[in-house]
Amino acid sequence: MSGILDKERIIAGPGFNRWLVPPAALAIHLCIGMAYGFSVFWLPLSKALGIQSAVKCGPDVGFFQELFTSSCDWKISTLGWMYTMFFVILGSSAAIWGGWLERSGPRKAGVVSACCWCGGMLISALGIYTHQFWLMILGSGVIGGIGLGLGYISPVSTLIKWFPDRRGMATGMAIMGFGGGAMIGSPLAADLMKYFATPTNVGVAQTFVVMALIYFAFMMAGAFGYRVPETGWKPAGWTPPPAQVSNAMITQRHVHVSKVWGIPQFWLIWVVLCMNVSAGIGVIGMASPMLQEVFGGSLIGVGKKFGELDKGQLAAIATVAAGFTALLSLFNIGGRFFWASLSDKMGRKVTYAVFFILGGLMYASVPGSAGAGSIVLFVGAFCVILSMYGGGFATVPAYLADLFGTQMVGAIHGRLLTAWATAGVLGPVVVNYMREYQLGLGIPREQVYNQTMYILVGMLVVGLICNLLVKPLDAKWFMSDGELATEKKLAHEKMAASEVGRSTDKSTVSPALVMFAWAAVGIPLGWGVYRTLLSVAKFFA
Repeated sequence: MSGILDKERIIAGPGFNRWLVPPAALAIHLCIGMAYGFSVFWLPLSKALGIQSAVKCGPDVGFFQELFTSSCDWKISTLGWMYTMFFVILGSSAAIWGGWLERSGPRKAGVVSACCWCGGMLISALGIYTHQFWLMILGSGVIGGIGLGLGYISPVSTLIKWFPDRRGMATGMAIMGFGGGAMIGSPLAADLMKYFATPTNVGVAQTFVVMALIYFAFMMAGAFGYRVPETGWKPAGWTPPPAQVSNAMITQRHVHVSKVWGIPQFWLIWVVLCMNVSAGIGVIGMASPMLQEVFGGSLIGVGKKFGELDKGQLAAIATVAAGFTALLSLFNIGGRFFWASLSDKMGRKVTYAVFFILGGLMYASVPGSAGAGSIVLFVGAFCVILSMYGGGFATVPAYLADLFGTQMVGAIHGRLLTAWATAGVLGPVVVNYMREYQLGLGIPREQVYNQTMYILVGMLVVGLICNLLVKPLDAKWFMSDGELATEKKLAHEKMAASEVGRSTDKSTVSPALVMFAWAAVGIPLGWGVYRTLLSVAKFFA
């Protein structure tokens, strides 16, 4: 089995079609992207014992007691820690095992990711069945989080090497899949829970098992679809651009991952990503209540504030807000591909400058549009913001490849994702606690987010300053020719597939196979977009 997974065994021959690699990456990212959609489980799990209503824990049962109790239901606030753990462990595991991934190859990393993510879901299913939250933390939180980290970075280096002419677009395609994972997973989970639910069971454990099996099949197919190019491979008719002033930010040399902690540019980009993600991720978690509290009854044509609405009216505006959240998810996904592809033309530094300047203007406009009661301007601002939130994730791998070279960009990207782990805590804390603080001061609900928007503008200003300070690296940080040769040897790189006795990829790949691979990921993604558009329609209605 190890021979099948070895990096030497997946070197593509001269007839291989590079367009087979993006769907392999998408197959993995669409599965692990369900991490964004796990909140669909919180409400059913919060009444897993009571079924119709939650069996509440006593006042003496704190968080640590909830980990082991089987006599009362978990609070939604407790379950929400799973979401935080996903991104903390994702960033940490990507940083720890990024170097191993570069040397072992994307196939082995993809297989490990599939085993961790899907195995973690099975352990979580056992935790739900026995009502032991610590098993869910261990399964999906820790083991699944490791699978998230490895799966997320598994295609980065490979795609950048296959698409040196379109680095942004290539990584944008894969990372778009991570954003789209919840689009497929959330409605699928809702349908499965409805199917498995009984008068004595909410159906979540069975849903976890089924989804784990489906995801395992897709992720293994993706892992075995990975191929790496021969050393020195270039697309037909393409030559690397000459080192001129116009592209001084793009290096032809390579930095070793062990050096990046000491490089100022790495930390500047770390802050750039952290600020961009913190601002966006804090809004994502509060998008639905924010719209409801700011506009209240005007969402359904009723001239009342949020606190004046009755139960039926609250349910009606919640439906509208769910459509708003779905609309944001579409812009989040579309922005990943749009902005990353545009960065191939504009340059990464300019693209991030647009994120921070335009994003700052959008955040600053929110209090004004809210005060004027303009739902269109309010929603439009957040759609643009979420497109740039997703675009930041998709553009940063190409930014790193430009500055640090492609040899170990996957490992360097893994270390950079600690910024995401930090932002996963910082963003929600700023938005949530500022909201509570403003409410405590007696500020009306429709105004509690105004101060928060200005704080987020300040975070984007910090990101803009750091981005403007990014300069090409000093020559001392790059590997010498000898060090690069040693690293290539450690990474099991061969000049050609024939060096390891492979000849299976010498014939031209059938276009039908490429079409099938894209259909295999495109059809589920299209179904997810369709289901999301149904929710969006409720907002416009």
